[in-house]
Amino acid sequence: MSNITAEAQKQAFDPWSLPDSFTIYQFAPEDIRSFLHPHWHNMKAPHPVAFYFLGVYFLFLGIIAVFGNYCVLRIFGSTPALRTPSNMLVLNLALSDLLLVVTMFPEMIYNFFNGGPWRQGETICYAHAFCGALMGGTQIMTLTMISWDRYNVIVKGMSGTPLSFQKAIILILIAWLFSLGWAIAPLFGIGAFTLDSMLGSCSYDGLTTTPTNKYYQLFYAISIYFIPVTIIASCYFFIVQAVFKHEDEMRQQAKKMNVTSLRSGEQNAVSAEIRIAKVAIINVSLWLFSWTPYMVFCLMGTWGDQSGITPLASELQSLMGKTSCAYNPIIYCLSHPKFREIIKQLHPWICIVPDEKKKSVSDNQSTGSTRTEASGETA
Repeated sequence: MSNITAEAQKQAFDPWSLPDSFTIYQFAPEDIRSFLHPHWHNMKAPHPVAFYFLGVYFLFLGIIAVFGNYCVLRIFGSTPALRTPSNMLVLNLALSDLLLVVTMFPEMIYNFFNGGPWRQGETICYAHAFCGALMGGTQIMTLTMISWDRYNVIVKGMSGTPLSFQKAIILILIAWLFSLGWAIAPLFGIGAFTLDSMLGSCSYDGLTTTPTNKYYQLFYAISIYFIPVTIIASCYFFIVQAVFKHEDEMRQQAKKMNVTSLRSGEQNAVSAEIRIAKVAIINVSLWLFSWTPYMVFCLMGTWGDQSGITPLASELQSLMGKTSCAYNPIIYCLSHPKFREIIKQLHPWICIVPDEKKKSVSDNQSTGSTRTEASGETA
């Protein structure tokens, strides 16, 4: 086996020439073995096709994410009317997503297309993981703040304290500083960063079972996953509840006035309720889709049974978390009617068709239904 390993090393680690009996440790070049977690040492190296698949996937994902978040930033830069305190949070989400793509995807794509192994050295590996932790944490905190702001606008209405530019800036600073604290801790021995199982990227060490790392992962999961998901799910639950209650009040009022509906059409009211419920379900489901596997991996690796953690399963949770960079601008910004109108003007080749019916209803609706229609645009 040692002869095979030596021969493979002479061939510049061409993945297509490596035998199936190669372990990840044997496949990894000597200069990265020092920061490859022992859990992967005796596991079979993934099939070479997996590395190229990941390279293609992250290439296309990066293109979509860069374009989507670029559109959001450009729209804000060219449209003063959209620069509201609430939209400042959406702008921060787009910025954190774009920075995550710019700081992490190039080296990942380069490594995967070159057969997998990390080629930038240990220091860049830790810098890569730090950027992922910082941008990912900021993304999660911003999504939580967006949910809270929408709850404040839709559910509390006039009784809620409106978000000001000063408060928006403070919330954005809190999101970045809070994430920075978690991201910088592993560089000082609290928690750890390590090479991922597929060798092409670096992230949190979810396998080392030292007390420091175990409790770091536990408290990180609580503050970055469990608390945010509770807030997000609760906010959207009350948003949906408030919209349904408001629509029911509208129907009851219409009955008292002996009219069919206070709107131009009862079907529009039903559509508003269904639309809000769908948006809420999509937002919460996508958030759970992106970050639940990551938290399961980290907690299982530090507090549970590590035997079920395979290289491909480990990479899958990382892949799902990074996918959020591409769909966040679509879900939280580009689906908004006003954003759609502007992007249609900036990029007519995208073939976005404005919803004229919704616009007409919005223009002719009664003052009492403003809150419901606002929820349809912001939820």
